[in-house]
Amino acid sequence: MDAFEIHGGRRLSGRWRIGGAKNSALPLMAASLLTDEPVVLSDVPNLVDITNMSALLGTLGCHVEHDTQDPDQTLTIEVTDPSQYLAEYDIVRRMRASICVLGPLLARRGRARVSMPGGCNIGDRPVDLHIRGMRALGAEVNLEEGYIVAHATHLRGARVFLGGPFGSTVLGTANVMCAATLAQGTTVIESAACEPEIADLATLLNQMGARVSGAGTPRVVVDGVERLAGTRYTIMPDRIEAGTYIMASAITNGSIELENCPMDALSALLDRLEAIGVDVEPVQSDGQAPVDDRFRQTVRVASKRRLEPVQVVTQPYPGFPTDLQAQIMALLCQADGNSLITEKIFPDRFLHVAELLRMGANLIRLGPSVLISGSRQLSAAPVMASDLRASAGLVLAGLAAQGTTLVNRVYHLDRGYDRMELALQKLGADIQRVDRPAV
Repeated sequence: MDAFEIHGGRRLSGRWRIGGAKNSALPLMAASLLTDEPVVLSDVPNLVDITNMSALLGTLGCHVEHDTQDPDQTLTIEVTDPSQYLAEYDIVRRMRASICVLGPLLARRGRARVSMPGGCNIGDRPVDLHIRGMRALGAEVNLEEGYIVAHATHLRGARVFLGGPFGSTVLGTANVMCAATLAQGTTVIESAACEPEIADLATLLNQMGARVSGAGTPRVVVDGVERLAGTRYTIMPDRIEAGTYIMASAITNGSIELENCPMDALSALLDRLEAIGVDVEPVQSDGQAPVDDRFRQTVRVASKRRLEPVQVVTQPYPGFPTDLQAQIMALLCQADGNSLITEKIFPDRFLHVAELLRMGANLIRLGPSVLISGSRQLSAAPVMASDLRASAGLVLAGLAAQGTTLVNRVYHLDRGYDRMELALQKLGADIQRVDRPAV
């Protein structure tokens, strides 16, 4: 089983380009089910989750081709058999985003049978809001033997409220928005997720001929149309990848440049980093002036030698992203003083705490919060990755630790980072992918 062997203590330097966003690519791929014409997506990362979604679309009657050798990383999807509507357990269990096919299948094919989804072990993520949304649009939805079974002769526009106990639902918003594009009349989604990936999906849908407005705000309005067409579209940069590499630079007291960085989607992170003592500033790219498009800038990351402690609270966008919680926890282990992280999205998302303790971190779990007493030098140790973003946090800790850290089960990382070790090697890290017995 693959693991990362990291010899810590090396400052990062150099330049890296941020790839397309996994969390945007997956719903965009599912949206291709809404048309019989080809949908061509560019800057699609070569990730396990992308491979899994491609396989799922293949079982749903699509021809999918991902040209990973093309500099533009193009992925082409074309429906060849619109009679298929079964999203089987064996594929769906691998990632939660598989549920994104529910809305498009129901809107275009009138029925769907989608297995209850899997994904990272980060706490309960119920599908009740997805079901509520489909029922509001006029579908009959039941749970049968672990599958969501939905039927609808004609979807009808409606008011749909998607607020939940931990905020709005990103994938639920994507599902309802896609389904509403082909519904009769107007759909108003209240308490919609505001994530930039939702705005990215809306832009794609509008290019296909949909009429979606308000995406990126708590109220999204969709006027149904009769059909959607194919299109070509470049997905947004990955804000979580960008945040991870920014903090990788900071934890090693490095100085790196990141191209294609979505600064406009990172405001909450940048606010906390500024308080910690990490500077992220736009710079000239290849002799040109800084790019005005704050979603695709080149930035330089530098940090002070003394990092300050802060409080961090994860919240729905535009709040601090839960997907960067483990990474900033590793960084705050280097701060001079006591920091507090409170997790309000997935209160049990702290499996990385026990592994950081093995590396000498001084952490105390207090319900949905963790108290971090920083300024200790982390020490190398064998650790176990438990989920995608926790894995990234452990890699960052390994970069800062003295000695050799072995991060086991990095197959989690391959779901969300395209060969992370190669990026870190290019930036000067001493990291290798090695084969180790399963643990």
